[in-house]
Amino acid sequence: MSNIIRRSLHILINVSERETRVAMVENGILQEVIIERTSRRSLVGNIYKGRVCRVLPGMQAAFVDIGLERAAFLHTSDILHESQTLLVQVIKEPIGTKGARLTTQISIPSSYLVFLPYSKKVIAFSNRIESVEERKRLKEIVWHDNYGFIIRTAAEGAKDNLLRADMDFLCRLWKDIKEKEAQMPPCSLIYKELSLALRTIRDFRGSKLQIDSQDTFREVVNFADKFIPDLVPYIEHYTGEVPLFELYSIDDEITKALQRKVELKSGGYIVIDETEAMTTIDVNTGAYVGSRNFEETVLKTNLEAAEAIGRQLRLRNLSGIIILDFIDMQAPEHRHQVLQTLEKCLERDQCKSYISEVSSLGLVQMTRKRSRESLAQQLCETCPTCGGRGRVRR
Repeated sequence: MSNIIRRSLHILINVSERETRVAMVENGILQEVIIERTSRRSLVGNIYKGRVCRVLPGMQAAFVDIGLERAAFLHTSDILHESQTLLVQVIKEPIGTKGARLTTQISIPSSYLVFLPYSKKVIAFSNRIESVEERKRLKEIVWHDNYGFIIRTAAEGAKDNLLRADMDFLCRLWKDIKEKEAQMPPCSLIYKELSLALRTIRDFRGSKLQIDSQDTFREVVNFADKFIPDLVPYIEHYTGEVPLFELYSIDDEITKALQRKVELKSGGYIVIDETEAMTTIDVNTGAYVGSRNFEETVLKTNLEAAEAIGRQLRLRNLSGIIILDFIDMQAPEHRHQVLQTLEKCLERDQCKSYISEVSSLGLVQMTRKRSRESLAQQLCETCPTCGGRGRVRR
């Protein structure tokens, strides 16, 4: 049976003139929030005809003008020269003083596939498609002599005609992109990624999707009817008197996600400090004293903290280098248990992460792929008095 519908996932889309907000609720708990301002739509996925403005041979990189305020950064082993034009795709948003990050390895996602125009005859699979027979079936359908594809999780169990329609759509889209590349001048936008609402319906298969804007509801239904017809019955236009996000206490959860301290049910807590270089998360027992011995108290607090950290990483969209300071554990099996819990909590995370073993200092180092600004960077401004340090001189 297709796993297109994940019944534990409930998606809420709130639309206003200023922004679109998407909340992902799993089993009644808010796990992720994505915000896209109308005046500042996400650039990730956009394809540009760029012009090389500066080459950095020692770094095998170049700065490329794609028509934005700041030149974008391209890391490549290919030999480039100034004023050269090339097709590039944004893989990371401009963050702070840094320009966008680019790649020449174009990839375009659709409902069931990811199109790889420069990877001839390459077929890759989502790790969640485990059946050998299903992989064989999908490979026979998707095989193409000129292009490569990644087969997404949603393709498992999908009908042959839907997969072939996806392939045809992507091939036609690529032909259109190449024609525009030949016609348009350098520093031009060639392909614009879908809006947040449409990316959501494409990338996340929820058992229920509620939208509080009639226009956006119609847009999403039309898109789903064309590309993902199985989802149309699960899309609902919310018309209640109570605002959608207020109904599910989403705004309260967002406010909590902007605070440093996160309380744990046991009485312990974690403290999250986000800086430009890295994010640190400190675990404390707080008021929790346990009922048997100190080692069990530490283990229970760390396990609860690991679950909270997994959620907070997604909710706050924390990325880059992250240092976790769990309470010291003497037993190796306890350290292993805590790491396993953290890894399990991140299994549903769309952003890739890497988690190290506990270091000699008792720290866990991890990285999480950065693709857009964190929740705090999107919603908050740096304090002009303390410069973001949280201190005011006496």
